[in-house]
Amino acid sequence: MIATQQPSALVVDDEPSLVRVVEGFLARDGFEVRTAVDGETALALARESEPDVVVLDLGLPGIDGIEVCRQLRTFSRCYVLMLTARADEIDILVGLGVGADDYVTKPFSPRELIARIRTLLRRPRSSADAAPESDEPGLRVFGDLAIDPPAREVHVGSDLVALTRTEYELLETLSGRPRVVFTRQQLLEKVWEATAGAVPGDEHLVDIHIGHLRAKLGDDPRSPRYVLTVRGVGYRMGAG
Repeated sequence: MIATQQPSALVVDDEPSLVRVVEGFLARDGFEVRTAVDGETALALARESEPDVVVLDLGLPGIDGIEVCRQLRTFSRCYVLMLTARADEIDILVGLGVGADDYVTKPFSPRELIARIRTLLRRPRSSADAAPESDEPGLRVFGDLAIDPPAREVHVGSDLVALTRTEYELLETLSGRPRVVFTRQQLLEKVWEATAGAVPGDEHLVDIHIGHLRAKLGDDPRSPRYVLTVRGVGYRMGAG
């Protein structure tokens, strides 16, 4: 008989009693489990142990769960199940927008949590899921929008779209991490430092250039398909 590899999990929450309960249920279900009570430790353990799934609390002290998830998506393809005590829609949508695969609202049944994790692990990863960047990026397609990074070309349908360098860099950055929400400050640092060699202090510049980019893509700002606004946070790519 061929032995199957033991699945691994990282449980991240600042409530020790909850961590112990979840850790116990996962261990009894055959998981190798590591735990962390803050975001910094969680990221270090994720790099070291490469877990299959991360059970991640949204309301962590210091680096919160949203930022931990965003950073995870720069180096890991693990599944992320978010725990939240705040069931309002914005928190949930933002959590999923940075790359979380599912969420459970506290209080929850540990058995339900295990079932949700097992469902995630049966789900195949697609090429569109957040993953470490490739040195040779291929064509990125979002509905009618196609971005060709090697050629630095953008098409909507059969039409070639002429973008400024800043507009292209914004689109290239967002499309490179399609499920990640970028804050305006992050976009300033990634795009303006690359194109202008300095980061301006006015985050409103991002909104202006996103507006120009949407206009050239034919993206209605009231109901965008390609560049989505995540209220109170920033921007991410849509499905097209």
